[in-house]
Parts: sequence; C-alpha cells; structure tokens
Amino acid sequence: MKGLPRLYTGTFFMMSAANLCTVSSFSCFFLFPLYITEHGGDKADIGIVMGVMALSSVICRPWISEMIDRIGRKRSYTMGCLIMTALPLAYLLLRGDIHRSYPFLLLVRLIHGVGLAICFTSVFTYMADIIPEVRLNEGIGMFGVTGLSGMAVGPVVGEEIISHFGFSTFFLAASGLGALGLLFHLPLSESYAPGGGRSGRSFFEVLGMKKIRLISLMALLFGFGMAAYSGFVTPFASEVELRFVSLYYVAYSFAAVGTRLFGGRLADRVGELRVLPWALAFSGGGLLMLLFLNGYVVLAIAGMLAGCGHGFLFPSLNALAIRDEPIEIRGKINGVFTGGIDTGAFLGGISLGYVGRWAGYRVLFFTAGFAVLAGLWVFRAYAAWERKMSTSRAESR
Repeated sequence: MKGLPRLYTGTFFMMSAANLCTVSSFSCFFLFPLYITEHGGDKADIGIVMGVMALSSVICRPWISEMIDRIGRKRSYTMGCLIMTALPLAYLLLRGDIHRSYPFLLLVRLIHGVGLAICFTSVFTYMADIIPEVRLNEGIGMFGVTGLSGMAVGPVVGEEIISHFGFSTFFLAASGLGALGLLFHLPLSESYAPGGGRSGRSFFEVLGMKKIRLISLMALLFGFGMAAYSGFVTPFASEVELRFVSLYYVAYSFAAVGTRLFGGRLADRVGELRVLPWALAFSGGGLLMLLFLNGYVVLAIAGMLAGCGHGFLFPSLNALAIRDEPIEIRGKINGVFTGGIDTGAFLGGISLGYVGRWAGYRVLFFTAGFAVLAGLWVFRAYAAWERKMSTSRAESR
C-alpha cells in the first residue's frame, strides 16, 4: 500500500518458510492420540501425554525469554530447530503398550516442548523486530498464515503417512520437517544485537505489568481451548466414525488464513480492542459447535468458526502486548504471552482429559468453549484499564 513502510521482504518470506516447516513438524503430533489409543492409552493418557509438552514450555519459559533477549532471536531459533529435528526420532524407541515406557515417553514430550517453546517465542520476537510498527497486526497476522497452514499440513501429511506406512515413517517425516525449518532460516541475519548481560527488566518484572497480565490471561483461556482441538478432536471424530479427521484442521486453517488475507489490516485500522471480542466469540463458538458433531458438515463448520477466531485473536493479542514496548524486553513479553497460551494448553490437556473420561467428549468441548468465552470478561477488565490509563495520560499533558 502506497505510503506504508515495506513489510514483505526476503527475510520475511524466508522466516515464514522456516516457520511453516517447524509448525508442520509440531502439528503432525495432533495425530499422536491415535498412537496412544492404539498402544493401550485412554482419554486421561491423551490428556497427560499431550499436556506434558505444554507443561515443559511453561516451566522453561522464563529461561527461554531471558535467553532470547540475551543471545539474540536467530541463535535461539536455531537451537529450537535442532530440538524439533532430533526429538521426533526419539519416538522411534517406543515399543508396545505405552504404559511400559511411560517415564521415557513423558521425558521425550518434555524436551520436545522445550524445543517448541524456543521456536515459538523466538520467531515471533524476531518478526516483531523486523515488522514496521504501523503494520504490526498485518505483519504478525500474515506471518502467522504460515503457522496456520502448517497446522493443516502436518495432520494431512501425517494422516496419509500413518495410513500407508505406519508410525515409524510418521516420526521420520516430522523430523525431516524440523530439519527444513533449520535450513531455511540459517542464511538470515540477527534482528537484534544485544549488548550482553541482563537485558532490561526480568521475566517476572514483565509478568508483573498489569497490561501483560491481563493479555496473558486471555491468552491462557485461548490456550485452554487449543488443548481441546489439538488433543481431542481426533479421537472424538473417530468415536463418531468419521475417518477424514484432518478435515477439521483443514477447515480451521482455511478460515484462519482467510481472515489474515482479507482482514489482515483491519486491526491496524480500527484497533485491537474492537476486534478481540469477536475473535473470542468465534473461538469459543467453534468449540461449542462440536457438541453437535454427527458428520463432516458440523466438523467443518466447527473448524471454520474456531479458525476464524484464531485468525484474529492471536495477532491482535500479540500486537497489543508488544506495542509501544522497548525492543530489549520483547523476548520476555512474548515469553509471558506465549507462556500464557502454553499454560492454558497444559491445564486444558490435563483437566479436559479427565472431563472426557468422566463425562464424555461433548461435555469436554462444552467446558473448553465456556473457558474461551470467559475471556470476554477478562477483555472487559482490560478495556476498562486501558480507558483509565488513556485518561491519566491525557490529564498529565
């Protein structure tokens, strides 16, 4: 657009390609519940095994955030890609009933979660550094298209590989996708050269900022909902005898990508506060739609609703968190923000697994949808705080 600073550079596209590959590697494991149930696990096992990956992301987030601001974004992303390449190979060592190798499986999931957390936090911090601030929502949103596309690519490719070649080849493919992410970003230069030593405020000082706390609470509720579709859509669809489970993820990604392509500049134009209520409503509504799952039509509609919500929700929350904040603490801000999502994913994975065991999948998705809609209450608290701060700034001039 004439008059706006350039957004779509070679660096933007190369890092987007890397992100597509690493997210595809991660999203392959949306199908891992099939492995769990095939090897003696139940709904609670799915919740534990899928949730523990998010747990490791939460536990290591303060260290990761400090590292990204201390050693740089690209170097941190390289470390994450190495883990995302190596760890899928560890799943090849699993044999027989999962309960026989439960400690080893949980250890693998923990380390896998560390790699994902490093990639996720460092790549969005890198992009925040290179995206012009006046195009922040558009840039984060369009970059996020690669992640959303990867969320569809991983399950689709993974489902075909499992069907024709089995889980061993599936794990090799996930490793190969991680390796591609590593290769794509290596030629790029660092986006921020830290001066060494401690960078700005600590992780916990950033966490103490009211603005960041409220945004991260909305992110936590969003992550709780994400746990439902990442861990439980696959077995629920199988339970109602729907074979093409990846239709949900295709519809989800298609809708989310569509919102980025056709509405990418909307939040920059009207402001995040006007977009967020709708994004939360669509995300929660998509989960509640699964209460009525009885065929492919409902599966696709549920995916499209949730995907549309995600398409607006993530970039709006992320842009709101880092806007007007100094570059030397952006890694920590993104660490708190993405850590909120992972905390929600962990809590959702564990608690929803037990809800599913005791009350079934429909109650599980009702619980997840209600949690996401509770984000509207948090949003009201944030909007009231923002109005108060704006009034104070105006009066001080």
